[in-house]
Amino acid sequence: MSNDTIGKHKNIMKPRIIAIYLPQFHPIPENDEWWGKGFTEWRNVVRAKPRFSEHYQPHIPADLGFYDLRVPEIMEEQARMAREHGISGFCYYHYWFSGKLLLERPLEDMLKSRKPDFPFMICWANENWTRVWDGGEKKILIEQKYSEEDDIQHIKYLMKYFKDPRYIRVNNKPVISIYRSVLLPDIERTIRIWQTEAMKEGMELYICRFESAVHGMGKDYLTDGIDASIDFEPFGCGFMEYHKYNKYERLAKKGINLLSRLIFGKNIFPKILSYEKYVHFQLKRNNPSYKRYPCVTPMWDNSARRKKNNYFAFHSSTPKLFGIWLKDTINKFIPYSDDENFIFINAWNEWAEGNHLEPCMKWGDKYLKEIKKLISLLKT
Repeated sequence: MSNDTIGKHKNIMKPRIIAIYLPQFHPIPENDEWWGKGFTEWRNVVRAKPRFSEHYQPHIPADLGFYDLRVPEIMEEQARMAREHGISGFCYYHYWFSGKLLLERPLEDMLKSRKPDFPFMICWANENWTRVWDGGEKKILIEQKYSEEDDIQHIKYLMKYFKDPRYIRVNNKPVISIYRSVLLPDIERTIRIWQTEAMKEGMELYICRFESAVHGMGKDYLTDGIDASIDFEPFGCGFMEYHKYNKYERLAKKGINLLSRLIFGKNIFPKILSYEKYVHFQLKRNNPSYKRYPCVTPMWDNSARRKKNNYFAFHSSTPKLFGIWLKDTINKFIPYSDDENFIFINAWNEWAEGNHLEPCMKWGDKYLKEIKKLISLLKT
């Protein structure tokens, strides 16, 4: 299909653009203990500095400023901004550790106040929390522990969200995603328990998994009970393919890292990739034969979170290139049904990963305007 047209293919229906949302920007006792009093991601954001030529750092928020998600007007303004630019809903990260909740206040407040009136879904971010930000990858701050009893308690807790009329559904089934399904010791058991508990409430769940080089790739990971996967860019299905495709670049970097380990005992060079090259590589890829929702990322640069050179960044990301990638994604994606029409964007507000649709001082709202322009061209 030509990249010069959009929305003209007979099978194209208007997709639901879902932006992945980090509910981190408010202090919690655990972060006070682990990182210092009053810590939020903004602390990482403002201390970031350029580390290479033309490196865009720090990422300074524009329209919403350095917000605190305990202020209800912030989430309402985020929803207004998203809706106005063609985004259909947010996918909120949810942190559950054997009954222990972290960063739950924004979702809890949203549920109680019923504001903002904006569609949402939940992704269970089921990784351990470690000190990876300051180089302590093996230092576990809070650990995931799985059990049958915990599966029951967890899904019972989530029922109040599933029952909310704003919750995103497929064929009336609430959509929930698992961030790293490969970490679950018995995912079929977990899904069976979840669906059993859901049936007691008169509902059935639509269960997805994030798919990437880290999370496990391919249709073999669509375990019985998982309805679909979600590509997770920039670590998505194209990430490994990109490095295989660019074999000379890959071999050169392997040589540099080997030399670094021999001299310094560790890799001292960060992973820096061209966003433009990555986008043009993505344009050559086709959708898989199994059910997987596509994902696009506006940019990526997690150097703000890393004190050492163990960061990964795209250089030269622009709204125009993002628009080219998103346009191609929309053109290629044929929804699986009227409801199974999701395209994900990672992310709405991952500021410390240099990955956000929210306006910044450099680009303003140009990323959002790219979405609005493309959605306005689609058939209703």
